Amino acid sequence: MRAVEFQTYGGPEVLSIVRAAAPEPGPGQVTIETRWAGVNFADVKARAEGYRVASLPYRPGLEVSGRVRAVGGGVEGLRVGQEVAALVDGGGYAEVVLARAAQVFPVPDGLDLRTAATLPTVLPTAHALVHEVGRLRAGESVLVHGAAGGIGTAVGQLARAAGAGRVFGVASSDTKADYALKYGYDDVFRPDTFDTDVLRATGGRGVDLVLDPVGGDTLRRGLEALAVFGRLVSFGNAGGAEPWRAGQAELYARGRSVAGFSVLALAQSAPDALRALTERALRTVHDGTVTLPVTAEFPLSDAAGAHRLIGERASMGKLLLRTTD
Repeated sequence: MRAVEFQTYGGPEVLSIVRAAAPEPGPGQVTIETRWAGVNFADVKARAEGYRVASLPYRPGLEVSGRVRAVGGGVEGLRVGQEVAALVDGGGYAEVVLARAAQVFPVPDGLDLRTAATLPTVLPTAHALVHEVGRLRAGESVLVHGAAGGIGTAVGQLARAAGAGRVFGVASSDTKADYALKYGYDDVFRPDTFDTDVLRATGGRGVDLVLDPVGGDTLRRGLEALAVFGRLVSFGNAGGAEPWRAGQAELYARGRSVAGFSVLALAQSAPDALRALTERALRTVHDGTVTLPVTAEFPLSDAAGAHRLIGERASMGKLLLRTTD
């Protein structure tokens, strides 16, 4: 089989195609003949700086869709040939992928494999940010960083479906802002002025919920943009800055709170909770509440091209690798 790996950290050029034996499933595992693999910012961070990389060489990729190739011992509810999507522990950029059965989900009727590949990381994350962790209530307002990305695209739609009063986004260009406005956002601000913009838009009140994948100073400014009793959910540190910490002085006076979420961490610590979350999230695609557009696709041999697009911060929506010719 073909797979993409890197043997040293660096730019997109360190990604290369290798040939290797297809893995075989052990107890509680399945192998999947992939058709599509999702490309995420976490993959770029892994390649550039070793994010979540235990050792080299390393094969990136956290989500795939395809058909079950083989089933290991003790696995129930999955069968050879079944169409599935899966969250994997790396190695998704390959023609055959090994996955824990608990993180493999049958593709709902009417959903194609191309769309299914966009879901395993983005959709559970978006659902948790809006519902399980963010606990958005009807009539409340929300501010979402990265509004034109895959998660932002899903969050805008989920927030609107949840009855949000106003949905504000943050995006770095007019093109991205125009894109986000198609997916549930009322207004989109720029990263350098979002805090003053949202206070102006809310008459100084602030928003009830801020969703922040950037971290650092952006997190601090987001906290100041919260209304009384507002919540901030951190779900990444894309800015790469030293993590900024909030304490009693920042939280007590206005009853603010800070929470965090990582779908990858949840997969390790509470797999049953992740499965239930993912099943709830998948229903929102099946019932038409959420659509996740694929804005670019690349052959497996050009994984570097997908990484360049994300690294240039020029991507919108979801990017995929096509793992078969």
